[in-house]
Amino acid sequence: MCASPLDFLRAGPPPPLVATLPDAVFFSRTIPVPAGASREDVVAQVGVALESNSPFPLSQLYYGYFWPVGSDRALAFASYRRRFTVEQLAEWAGADYVIPAFAALLGVPVEPATTIILSSPDGLTAVHWDQGRVPSLVLHRPVAADATDEVRAETRAGLIRAAGEARTVLDVAAQPLPLAGSGDRELLFGAGELRSSLPSDVAGALDVRDKGDLAALAQARKRAVILWRIALGSVAACLLFALGEVALIGAGLWQSARNARVAAQKPTVAHIMEEQELSARIEELSTKRLLPLEMISAVSPEVAVPKNPPAIQFLRATAPDLNTIQVEAQTANAGEIAGYKSALEQSPGVDRVEIRDQRARNNLVTFTLIVTFKPGALTPAVS
Repeated sequence: MCASPLDFLRAGPPPPLVATLPDAVFFSRTIPVPAGASREDVVAQVGVALESNSPFPLSQLYYGYFWPVGSDRALAFASYRRRFTVEQLAEWAGADYVIPAFAALLGVPVEPATTIILSSPDGLTAVHWDQGRVPSLVLHRPVAADATDEVRAETRAGLIRAAGEARTVLDVAAQPLPLAGSGDRELLFGAGELRSSLPSDVAGALDVRDKGDLAALAQARKRAVILWRIALGSVAACLLFALGEVALIGAGLWQSARNARVAAQKPTVAHIMEEQELSARIEELSTKRLLPLEMISAVSPEVAVPKNPPAIQFLRATAPDLNTIQVEAQTANAGEIAGYKSALEQSPGVDRVEIRDQRARNNLVTFTLIVTFKPGALTPAVS
């Protein structure tokens, strides 16, 4: 099966480049750490302890230490700088970490009284924990590459006895290797079936290179992690935009299909609406009484302006609905139309009055009067 093109995103950053140095060239010491000590305090204590236990000044040593925050002791290790050749130093230039081989196993979760035996071409290394997260002892015994199995077994047994009481012994034949997924928060190693997880601050303290160079490398590593996250975010944003574009295209197709369906149904809907309006009109006419004479009487000039009725004559009248009367009228005095309209608007039962199509011909002014009454304002005249 082909790998997904997004597998590299799920896997995280590639494994860091770690140069593991031979355990044989390092000596180690455990250093008590008082409660509440800071990392700066531990660095100072490590420097003092190494200088007091080494014939060389600290400036001539490659050293590091292992101290998880809160532990009551630290494990310091160092090697004389001249034990490394120029070629070996050149190999460190591109490495993210330079540590002894045994240091890669310091993040393995172990029970008290556990010893790990790490096998390498040049010998065996024992890392022993009596209690806590920091080993109480690290020992190395050289073994020739062509040594017999009996010799290696005898050396192993001697290391276990020298390390102290061990209820659990774990043998590691494979060299620890960095694992993918290590980022700016932790450094991961695998050695056979063992897994070692070291927080970034703890892993940084294991590096034995010159501390000034390490500060510059730490800044470069931090920039690399930031760039990785930016690249990851950019890819995720591009995928999100692509999904949004696909969603818009899909929504456009769905909307087009919906509009087509609406357009196809529009004539049917219009026909249904016309039938409903017609049905409502028939029902209205069949259930309610049309009062054309009462409407004509209510809008007549004599009723609207009883004291001084205008000389307006009605020519024809129609009732479009139950509450509206439309009258074709004429008058010889156009000035009376406005007063007549105002008088009608003041009638309590009238809702609206309109004057339309006002025309003058042969000294007569014709116009259309449309009066809309309030529902229920008119009542049938008594016989």
